[in-house]
Amino acid sequence: MHQPTPHATGDGRLAPGRPAPSPEGAGLGPPSPDSTGVPPRPPKRGATLPRADPARAPHRATHRPADLPPTHTALICVALPALAISTEQGQLTGRGLEGFYRAGRRLLSRCRLRVAGREPLPVQARMTGADRARFVGTLRASPVAGPDPDVVVERIRHADGTERITLHSAAPRPLRLPVEVALATDLADLSAIASGNAGPELPATVHDSGLRWTRAGENSSVTAHPSPADALAAAGLLRWEFELPPGGTATVELRVRPDGGGPVRAVGRAATSPLAAARAAGDDPRVPALLRTSVEDLQALLLRDPAQPSDTCLAAGAPWRCGPAPAEALAAARMTLPLGTRLAAGTLRILARTQLTGPGPRTGMIPGPRRDAGAFLPPGCTGTEATLLFPAVLAEARRWGLPEQETEQLLPTAERCLTWLRTTVGEGPYLHDPQPGGPIRCETQAHAHRAALLGADLLDAYGRPGGDGLRQWAQELRSAFREDFWAEDPGGGRPVAARGPDGRPVPHLGSAAVHLLDTGLLGAGELAPGLLDKMRTGQLARLFGAPAMDSGWGLRGLGAKEAGHNPFGHRTGAVRVQETALAVAGLAAAGYEKEAGGLLRGLLAAAECFGHRLPEMYAGEQRADGNAPVPHPAACRPAATAAASGVLVLAALAGIRPDAPARTVTLRPMHSAPLGEIVLTGLRVAGAPFSVRVSRLGLAMVEEAADALQLRV
Repeated sequence: MHQPTPHATGDGRLAPGRPAPSPEGAGLGPPSPDSTGVPPRPPKRGATLPRADPARAPHRATHRPADLPPTHTALICVALPALAISTEQGQLTGRGLEGFYRAGRRLLSRCRLRVAGREPLPVQARMTGADRARFVGTLRASPVAGPDPDVVVERIRHADGTERITLHSAAPRPLRLPVEVALATDLADLSAIASGNAGPELPATVHDSGLRWTRAGENSSVTAHPSPADALAAAGLLRWEFELPPGGTATVELRVRPDGGGPVRAVGRAATSPLAAARAAGDDPRVPALLRTSVEDLQALLLRDPAQPSDTCLAAGAPWRCGPAPAEALAAARMTLPLGTRLAAGTLRILARTQLTGPGPRTGMIPGPRRDAGAFLPPGCTGTEATLLFPAVLAEARRWGLPEQETEQLLPTAERCLTWLRTTVGEGPYLHDPQPGGPIRCETQAHAHRAALLGADLLDAYGRPGGDGLRQWAQELRSAFREDFWAEDPGGGRPVAARGPDGRPVPHLGSAAVHLLDTGLLGAGELAPGLLDKMRTGQLARLFGAPAMDSGWGLRGLGAKEAGHNPFGHRTGAVRVQETALAVAGLAAAGYEKEAGGLLRGLLAAAECFGHRLPEMYAGEQRADGNAPVPHPAACRPAATAAASGVLVLAALAGIRPDAPARTVTLRPMHSAPLGEIVLTGLRVAGAPFSVRVSRLGLAMVEEAADALQLRV
């Protein structure tokens, strides 16, 4: 079910001829060190780079990676596998990424409208949903008109390949308006377009009531209703002439399709969408908009598995990563458990079919690509993260209401993941990077610790062996971790980001440490113990709340005082929305509501600046009066983890901790009520609607729940 994904450099920029995925990876492949074009490790400070010898390599040339086409101001309509990318002008000119896409192929690159021989003056462009945008333009058509426009042109553009153009006349007398639309395409792949290798526009032929283009077995057509009065294939023009009475309207609808292709049936628009249409209300007007937009974006990013169309998972993000990335798909599914368990179940089933079962040390892994980790560490393995997330997501989905039968069907896959963990760790306390000579990463130990505890809980629930061994190893890991992964300093200390093969610490402070706060949900509303003790958890909370880490818009990927800090570095200073959301939820659960509230308010302020559609990351520049968060040019928007983060942070305000097998739910709301009163409706717990209200005093009350579901205090 992998969608075409642009090639990327290690920092996420698309470049021709580079087989590596984007920073978070979008492909499905074995997590071997050389399987996904890992970028070379940067040289150590002070090292001398070898000089090129022209005599020995006379034909070798170096090329700078091509910069990504700008999309941070684009209006991106998403209903996967379809996209429509537009600028604020409304016209599709064929420049950059503009156009209608399906499955990574551009079906239409140019759609320029002229009315009475002129292009309408653009006056407004806005998203009206995750899959559609509205453009408004005006012009003066009456020969005796004054300065006021008398024709309004409205264009509604849908990701499914439909555009409706409506002319509204406000002229006092009838108007005769000639209308023409210039169409073209190159049928190029998204990766070729992004790297500047799209190729020329193709010649058109008249087809049905529109135009058609063909190249190497690929084709695209545009049909129009009503049929045009004239179609000029050589110029790519469709023409109409309308008579508009005073106050009259005329409409043209264009439909872009591959030959034989019907309208896109987006998973999220189906009646059987796996995500509940939750709603929010409260004192802060940003809260309803954030949840509504987050749910719409999640629905737009849903993909079906061709092998099992009833199973769905989330694509990583648009426009750069319209295919599934295993670790991100699982992380997003876990964050959206308050919207129901069906997405988590589908994601788990899809990835269970990819699990490696042959002989060898990777048996039991969920394969995934390499992920660039910034300048301080070599690329990491998302397959390791996905493998550790699998049993944790299954265990928590069961607590939220995943039916026992479905849990039992997925349990063997989770057992193999846990067996891989114990086999790979061996006799030592740590899970090493699978790359030979790789580091021991802080966040990997956090993922492994959570997987062991939640996995043991899951095994015990079904009478499977191995739970005691996992808990014993987790205890050994906690003891060793607290000694080896904490660097003392006059400020109270900090967690160590990693330890190299030689045992030396990598002490820089980054947002990857948020995973130390993300412990996981056990039964009876209890959280699993974390790798840090209470004192060090408090110190980490203070570090996250300090200006060096809290940019005012969210948590920086690397502290502003650290060497190598770059506010645009996707691992060295940019604000990553997922990690900020995990920090909010983790700090709130640990009782550090002041720091959690500060990060939450910053994230909400950033969301408002982005029209409540959060990108996966943005620059970690300091917030100040009058400024706004600066977009990151390589960020996906919408992105699965960013959209899911909106669900996570709002659910964290209520502190919902369900235990569906025991028919109980525990509420641990943020007593400081940082956003005032909030009401969440349409959530799902134990397979039934669930609604909760948190008052301005921080008191939570269940307003709707499944029958026999008991509130636990």
